Amino acid sequence: MTAKETVKAICEALIEKKAQGIEVLHVERLTELTEYFVICSASSTTQVKALADNVEWHLKYDHDEMPHHTEGYESAQWMLLDYGCAVLHVFMPEARKFYNLENLWKDGTPVTLEELGIEDK
Repeated sequence: MTAKETVKAICEALIEKKAQGIEVLHVERLTELTEYFVICSASSTTQVKALADNVEWHLKYDHDEMPHHTEGYESAQWMLLDYGCAVLHVFMPEARKFYNLENLWKDGTPVTLEELGIEDK
């Protein structure tokens, strides 16, 4: 899978479980950590876990991809799934506002869902 295909699969899994405020940033020219950040919010800690679990399930069973690293399963205020080429951040709204990754990585290039080939639902 290409990095862009990975990001598309992540976003589709997030949409399936009703993630809020999905943002994709292309940060490849800014860091060696990853090519893309995918950031979204959830309305409850249960939904944080459901979103992360759904992404992990779809990437594993549909694309044979496993995350290299995960964090946040204990508190579920913020969860991270690192797929190498793409890092997913799932936040509760308060944590998303606190960490403000969109501002921290504002020099990244925003990527719309339409650019990934996902129709607006």
